[in-house]
Amino acid sequence: MKLATFKRGGVHPADRKELSKDKAIERLPMPSELIVSMSQHLGAPATPLKKKGDTVRKGEVIGSASSYVSADVHSPADGVVTDVRKVRVASGAVADAIVIKCDEEQSNPFTESYDWRSESSEELLKLIRAMGIVGMGGATFPTDVKLTVPMGKKVDALVINGVECEPYLTSDYRLMMEHPEELLEGTMAAAKILNPDQIIIGIEANKLDAAALLEEKISANGYPIRVQRLMMKYPQGDEKQLLKATIGKEVPSGKLPLDVGAVVCNASTAFAIYEAVRFHKPLIERICTISGESVNNPKNVIAPIGTKFSDLIAYAGGAKDDLVSLIGGGPMMGFAVADPDIPMVKGSGGVLMLPKMLDDVSFPCVLCGKCVQHCPMGLQPNKMFRNIKYGNYQAAMDLGLMDCKECGCCAYTCPSHLPLVQGFKLGKKLGRKKK
Repeated sequence: MKLATFKRGGVHPADRKELSKDKAIERLPMPSELIVSMSQHLGAPATPLKKKGDTVRKGEVIGSASSYVSADVHSPADGVVTDVRKVRVASGAVADAIVIKCDEEQSNPFTESYDWRSESSEELLKLIRAMGIVGMGGATFPTDVKLTVPMGKKVDALVINGVECEPYLTSDYRLMMEHPEELLEGTMAAAKILNPDQIIIGIEANKLDAAALLEEKISANGYPIRVQRLMMKYPQGDEKQLLKATIGKEVPSGKLPLDVGAVVCNASTAFAIYEAVRFHKPLIERICTISGESVNNPKNVIAPIGTKFSDLIAYAGGAKDDLVSLIGGGPMMGFAVADPDIPMVKGSGGVLMLPKMLDDVSFPCVLCGKCVQHCPMGLQPNKMFRNIKYGNYQAAMDLGLMDCKECGCCAYTCPSHLPLVQGFKLGKKLGRKKK
């Protein structure tokens, strides 16, 4: 069987998916409290619409999109607002949040089925925006903006990202195994909006059972979708690498996939689109992997947005005594978390608990070139880091710093354990300020 992949750079970390891969999705019991951030999407934070003491209903808009690149935020539960305050999310960003005390009895308002196929593309786009759908692979770009094709542009390929190349995470895999029909229907709804020439689902070789299942459902429904099996290689889940692997096109520096006639949507985003167009259900919950060597019972759970990490950890049997790192997301691109009461957001695909795995001591660069060899963007991480270290931010920018995807391949292969990704994040921030 021929497996496609991108050619330049990349690494092959142990995937560690066996910890949770066979754990069917469980529904987390409704927590007593939810902390719903107004900033859980790329772009401007939503504006809070509720105040302390207000009653909220499940699915009600509680935060209004404040610009075009923004997204509405909906209440994940029936309850009462106990506070509106600033909170920090896993990425480190601080934003307003609405704290909800959840009612013991919860309603289920999303049972009526709608015929989305009779809707126009414009009506489907409006519905997706109204439901607050964003990219759920981590980038959280508002989905209605991504699916809006500017005048004069044509979409050649809609690519559904079922790669899930981050180690430990299995939420997308379990979604493909347990809800293939719904995922495919959401894909077809996106295709109705985009009218692409081809539709591809990219899946890595450690999920061949999911690929076979989707192909079976595609054939049974007569969908014009092709499943592309991919070699296991990180960071193949990045949309630029995924497009190289699936359609053989490279997105130029500073450009978007649409500039090469492609749109990429995460598998969980396709499922959220399905729930939006079929049941008019907002994005108020998501599947999240709770895993790592330092958690007692790894799980895949569907939990309401705003659930505290501590509630997810408790449901997974709690942490082991050797816990050192609590991470929001995957180990390569996720964020270390100091406060276990940080809330999950729309992009929270995983919560990891890991023991101490590496020595924290860094050493001077030994000029081995491994970071250059493994960079999937063809950059020179060693030179960029050196310039950032000495305050030469513009020199780092000139070397292509803004093209860095912060995937962590360089840091993963660095024998000196240099904090390369942290340096690039800082360099981007300070480099923009200098302009």
